[in-house]
Amino acid sequence: MSALEAILRSDAPSLPHPNFSLCCFSLPFQLGIQPTFGILFDIDGVLVRGRTPIPAARKAFQKLLNSQGQLLVPVVFVTNAGNCLCQKKADQLSHLLEVPVNQVMMSHSPLRMFRHYHDKCVLVSGQGPLLDIAKHLGFCQPITIDMLRETYPLLDMVDHDRRPKVLVTVILFGEPVRWETNLQLIIDVLLTSGHPGNPYQRTYPHIPVLACNMDLMWAAEAQSPRFGHGTFMVCLENIYKKITGKELKYEALMGKPSEVTYHYAEYLIRTQASAKQWKSPIQTLYAIGDNLMTDIYGANLYNLLGGTRSATVSQEEECTSVLVCTGVYNPHTEVPSDTRENITETVFHGHRDFRFDPALVEPNHIVPDVEAAVDLIFQLETFVPQENCRTS
Repeated sequence: MSALEAILRSDAPSLPHPNFSLCCFSLPFQLGIQPTFGILFDIDGVLVRGRTPIPAARKAFQKLLNSQGQLLVPVVFVTNAGNCLCQKKADQLSHLLEVPVNQVMMSHSPLRMFRHYHDKCVLVSGQGPLLDIAKHLGFCQPITIDMLRETYPLLDMVDHDRRPKVLVTVILFGEPVRWETNLQLIIDVLLTSGHPGNPYQRTYPHIPVLACNMDLMWAAEAQSPRFGHGTFMVCLENIYKKITGKELKYEALMGKPSEVTYHYAEYLIRTQASAKQWKSPIQTLYAIGDNLMTDIYGANLYNLLGGTRSATVSQEEECTSVLVCTGVYNPHTEVPSDTRENITETVFHGHRDFRFDPALVEPNHIVPDVEAAVDLIFQLETFVPQENCRTS
């Protein structure tokens, strides 16, 4: 018996959520039903809390899989984590919830689309197996901060064969361990146009910077939140501006709530549908999350900017946000409608380049947990899987 089948046959009963009014017997039995929607799952606070699966997640999975352990709809599991290979994260989730290993999206996953940098020499910042991550994403010549720090002062600059190649891009994967070293060397690279052995120049704009995961803080085992990569980015931006008087510019920002992340997730949804030979176009994406400032903001921003521009997808495609109450969302916290700076600074922990708009943190639906979210989606889509009808 496969691992996915084991979920379906677990002892935990799979009962419809009280708010789920659809009954398989109320609609005609549909053979060969094909979904016209896809689901984007946040992970922390929706499927797991720390390393513990949220009970509703297993019940939700039972409704998403058929008796052969196959997904009935295309899904992508979206996390802002970026300090490990996608395969490792997928394996971690598969151990907890039997998630298909090829459907996990990290904050750095959209870097696969930046092919024009894949053959260039790039500086990568963060922690974890950075070289492996970069090469897995397609980058052929990544250089880590440690490589730059340890080897550059010892290079014989007269020996042309030993000269380092010009760094043409900086990629920020996540917060590093030694912030001061990374900040110093990244500034060196930016202010020398990729030649860190040269004196500072006044060239502007600087070489391209790609950044993943803008979370200002994140929740760990400690009682208080820890600094996230967004905090490191705030430091880098302010140091650069203090030295040059100019704004640090990003070619792209990835990870929720960036629209780049949602476009890539939509691409993965379409790829799954195509692989299963589902001919019906994907018309709706459902983004399930627990964070107003990332999950809901990102889904609404995707809609605001027009969603996909691909000719292969229905022009009616939209992203519907579903907020669950099992994570960071506090239903008793009010979001002020006043968008003056002194208000937004205390409420909106998003990145500098994202404006605060109360409409962007307004979910389309609020439900108790992920099982209720799946029930709601099936109800909205009038989606009655064949397997559900058999077991009713």
